[in-house]
Amino acid sequence: MRKTATKLADGRELIYYDAGDAVLRDAPDPRPLPPATPPVTEVRHDRILGEDVVIASHRQTRTFLPPAEACPLCPSSPGHPTEIPAPDYEVAVFENRFPSLAGTAGRCEVVCFTPDHHASFAGLTDARAALVLAVWTDRTAELAALPSVRQVFCFENRGEEIGVTLGHPHGQIYAYPFVTPRTERMLASAAAHATRTGGGRNLFDDVVAAEHEDGRRVVLATDHWTAFVPYAARWPYEVHLYPRRRVPDLLALGDAARTEFPQVYLELLRRFDRIFDGREGGDGHSTGLPPALPPTPYVSAWHQAPFRDPRRSEFALHLELFTVRRAPGKLKFLAGSESGMNVFINDVPPEAAAERLREVASE
Repeated sequence: MRKTATKLADGRELIYYDAGDAVLRDAPDPRPLPPATPPVTEVRHDRILGEDVVIASHRQTRTFLPPAEACPLCPSSPGHPTEIPAPDYEVAVFENRFPSLAGTAGRCEVVCFTPDHHASFAGLTDARAALVLAVWTDRTAELAALPSVRQVFCFENRGEEIGVTLGHPHGQIYAYPFVTPRTERMLASAAAHATRTGGGRNLFDDVVAAEHEDGRRVVLATDHWTAFVPYAARWPYEVHLYPRRRVPDLLALGDAARTEFPQVYLELLRRFDRIFDGREGGDGHSTGLPPALPPTPYVSAWHQAPFRDPRRSEFALHLELFTVRRAPGKLKFLAGSESGMNVFINDVPPEAAAERLREVASE
């Protein structure tokens, strides 16, 4: 992998990642941008819930769903300079122009994994998916080395229904200056489980083992990965992907699991795109309708252990993939119980979701 670091016109960092060593990326950014002004990002602590909240008012002016011809994530072309000056790229990472976290309050990066505006992650080759995994790992290592960073979060949002503001396929990386509330709850549950079982058993190991033993919610299982719909899934279609050998983060992932990851992950994404093909209505029965829906909106999120934390060894790296679409033409909105009390109500039984995801496996 070749890594080429450069600067955009306003001083933000841009890094090209290429699978081959022979590729050179030296196109300068021709835009007359003023030097980037450090955004005012504030982390406030909610004393009642014991959680941190980020205040980032400058994001109100961020770019919102521009037309394809004005996309800032496409490669630059004559008369259309973008955030990526090169006329082509494999994977490009740059500091977000409108970051939620910045300076001593962390860092936000954009990950562009294809120059094709109309592509998707599911359409990538195995080799490109492997390169993206290497990029996630490299960025995790670089960001974790920053003194203010406690946790690194790599993720992709797809679809306007999810809330994306740029249509070009891309992901993001957040480097938090604190341990996120969700991770804190996982670590607390793991500690309680170790105490309750007496022998210091690991919660994540036991959950994955239980899913294997039950079998009804397992979507696919390979030599080095297990994908299943969780027993208490919050979202209509939700899959958790774990490496068979527990590791705390992407840095510790073994070579065999890295090699196998592209096939497993791309298969899961392609199944998500086939869930709603017109055969299933809100009650799970056939509608007889032809496929006419846009690609399935989803969130794909890596959960990694916090850095410089004594609880790291008890955490398990895993990916959570879910969609807000519950049936053709119907979305799962966070209503009163979910938004007000954080009690999710799922209309799709996890066992039915797993069965559907097995049905749409590649031939």
